[in-house]
Amino acid sequence: MTHETREPSVLPVFRLFALLWLGLFLLGGGILLVSEAFSRSALVFYLAGIANAILLLGYLLWPPLQRYLGTKYLPVGIIIASIGPIVINHLVSLLQIHSETKSLLDTWPLTAILFVPLVIVAWQHPLRDMILFCLGTALLDLALAIPAARGDQWTFLSSAHGVLGRTGSFLLVGYMVARIMEIQRKQRQSLAEANTKLTHYATTLEQLATTRERNRLARELHDTLAHTLSAVAVEMEAVDSLWDVDPTQARTLLQRSLSATRTGLTETRRALQALRSSPLEDLGLVLAIRQEAQTVAERANLTLDLHIPEPVDNLPPDVEQCIYRVAQEAMTNAAHHAQAQCVKVSLFREGNRLTLAISDDGLGFDPAAVDVEHHLGIRGMQERAEMARGTLEIESEPGQGTTVCLTVEVKP
Repeated sequence: MTHETREPSVLPVFRLFALLWLGLFLLGGGILLVSEAFSRSALVFYLAGIANAILLLGYLLWPPLQRYLGTKYLPVGIIIASIGPIVINHLVSLLQIHSETKSLLDTWPLTAILFVPLVIVAWQHPLRDMILFCLGTALLDLALAIPAARGDQWTFLSSAHGVLGRTGSFLLVGYMVARIMEIQRKQRQSLAEANTKLTHYATTLEQLATTRERNRLARELHDTLAHTLSAVAVEMEAVDSLWDVDPTQARTLLQRSLSATRTGLTETRRALQALRSSPLEDLGLVLAIRQEAQTVAERANLTLDLHIPEPVDNLPPDVEQCIYRVAQEAMTNAAHHAQAQCVKVSLFREGNRLTLAISDDGLGFDPAAVDVEHHLGIRGMQERAEMARGTLEIESEPGQGTTVCLTVEVKP
């Protein structure tokens, strides 16, 4: 990764600096022309500053140079912005122009001008480059101070003292800026890695939701279409066996098969309709369970004992979905498999626990003898309970009916 792409906002700041530099020199030169303190030395000073500012601004505003130089584009601009002020600072003495500009040189804000390139170097480049910048500007300043002193040892020592003090301050400030930028880049990298992990996590959740929906569809089809087709297949085999031996019995079985087919078609349509939109979205948990219980009882001619309180509020969507689907599965099993006559449905809340209990007086079974991995109905209820961080208990004995109890922890 190049420096340009790592910190693209540095170029607008650099251009603004060059523009302000040009504006200050133009303003100072204009004031000089109309003032009584006009001198040739001061004019040369301002003209050199204006020329350097125009050179830097033109360089920074010429896009072909940026494309041609690539990663060298910004370092060249920093060199222009650094060498120019140092040369201008010693220009009057180097050209041996009149000494009336000494006060001007004393007030010339070289440190302030070089401070901006320093910050840009520390902002954009490694700590090593910042140290090289400080040492390079110091050596250039000292080299130009030798002829500017004109053999005066005290003048050179005074200039050297100022250069060393400025370099020390630059190293301290540059180190602080470089450290801040290093911490910022590490935080930015950590944030990018966290965003990548979050994207991966979201993709995983989407895939998991798709898998769960497929499992739910498998359970719905298992309880409708698969049962119906299995029953029809058995009866049609019986019809085929009795067709020549007992046509009357074969015809009776055929009528039963047609009736089972129509019932299965109705159940399949109901399941597909339930897959399109959940009653939870329209009715809420309590009314949805009440409606489902009444529908199953009417369809299977069951006696319904319903104990459901007023609407339960502040439940997470996944908990509501879990309770409703477990209730739907348990009531369907009671109607289709248990040959029950009566079904009792209860939903009650005790503190932070919400409990759903569904009991029937059907055939019952031995839970220990059931292969859960191949029994999609029971496995589906267990999966839903785990997803909602709840517990599912199934109590049943052959001939003693079945009780399904789901308990979920909810916030008060």
